[in-house]
Order: sequence, then structure tokens, then C-alpha cells
Amino acid sequence: MHNYKELEIWKSSIKFCSKIYKITEKFPDNERFGLISQLKRAVVSIPSNTAEGSAKSSDKHFLFFLETSQGSCYEVETQLLVSFELGFISEKEYNALPSELITIMKMTIKFMNFLSKNL
Repeated sequence: MHNYKELEIWKSSIKFCSKIYKITEKFPDNERFGLISQLKRAVVSIPSNTAEGSAKSSDKHFLFFLETSQGSCYEVETQLLVSFELGFISEKEYNALPSELITIMKMTIKFMNFLSKNL
């Protein structure tokens, strides 16, 4: 088992969640049950799956949850593009957010590779 609160992946993804929540505050109200809801669920899934996986009894199980977390990263990346295309986020925000997300994804892949070597 791993202490998820010590993982940089988890810490970074928690900070990223806050940014997404703040960004969606300025989305149109009619997106409350659409894109806003989708983005919030997907972004919260990133650190949540990391935390849940860390409690599993083996690294093999942890890897499964990290893969799910990665899937959520791609989901958020796509939703940010849609948000940009619809004019809900600025070009500056669009350029910064995926960059931060990619950093989280790279850290996750690196950690997954580390765990895989120990199987």
C-alpha cells in the first residue's frame, strides 16, 4: 500500500481540480448539467482514483486505478478543448490548463512504469 497524500501525482491533481472548478464558474448557467458537470466529475476522478488505488493490496490493482485516472485526464483534456471551441475559456487558459494536465499524466505514467517493474 502507498500513502496517496505523499504522492506528487495526487497533490498536483488536487491543485488542478481547484483550477477547473474556478474556471467553470464563468461557464454559462445552461451548461451546469452538461459540460460543467462532466468536467468536474472527470477532474475529481483523477486524484480520487489515485487515492483509491493506493489502498489496494497490490501494485497490480493500483495500476488499474492509475489507468482509470489517466483515462480521466484524457477526458478532461477533450472537455477543455470543447470548452475553448465554444468560447467558455480563453486561449490563454486553454494553453495553460492542458499543459498542466500533461505534466500530471507524465508523472502518472512514470509512476506506473515504476510499479510495473516491481510486479
